Amino acid sequence: MNIRVMEWFTGRPEDISAEKEKPIFSAINKTKRREESLYLSETGLEGDEQGDQKNHGGAEKAVCVYPWEHYAYWSRTLEEPLPHGSFGENLTVQSGVEEDVMVGDVFRWGKAVVEISQPREPCYKIAKRHGIKKLPLYVRETGYSGYYLRVRQAGIVEKNQPLRLEARTTSLSVAEVNRITYHSEDPGEIEEALECAALSEEWKSSLHKKLNKLKNKH
Repeated sequence: MNIRVMEWFTGRPEDISAEKEKPIFSAINKTKRREESLYLSETGLEGDEQGDQKNHGGAEKAVCVYPWEHYAYWSRTLEEPLPHGSFGENLTVQSGVEEDVMVGDVFRWGKAVVEISQPREPCYKIAKRHGIKKLPLYVRETGYSGYYLRVRQAGIVEKNQPLRLEARTTSLSVAEVNRITYHSEDPGEIEEALECAALSEEWKSSLHKKLNKLKNKH
């Protein structure tokens, strides 16, 4: 399996709040990089920063990936053309939709090695960027979330080099994690997802909370 990098982006925090609002610092408005190669460290592409380091970035969310295939749907649904990078991703990719990639998939990308750690959880900053309050809800409903990569080996990466699948250790797709997290009421499914060693601890924490709520219901 090869995932093609169509475009890549990095950003620096800026205030995206409206006038008279409390400041909201975010790097969701990323800039397309024209370079053919960049250094990928354990915390992300060179030049990329996060405005909220508690909820974004870090080792488990070093690179945000979004599938190109979803853009046609969003352009139709939102009735406006969306350029690549509109979801604040670092990589707009082809042939890597959520159904086809598994949590824990390991890819060789140039001199680096990366691994899928979790889906991308849509937050209010996506809504803020596009002026659509329900956009995070729409992302959860469709499962068109994108996902994050952790960096197992840092190194120079090149835009024209695909992410080449080197190892698949689980059968838990990113789409399945989204479905279980947002739509399942089956404790067994949640427990099965929690057994996935490659799933990030932050995502597991959310699943534990959901599981406890379900068990307290019964």
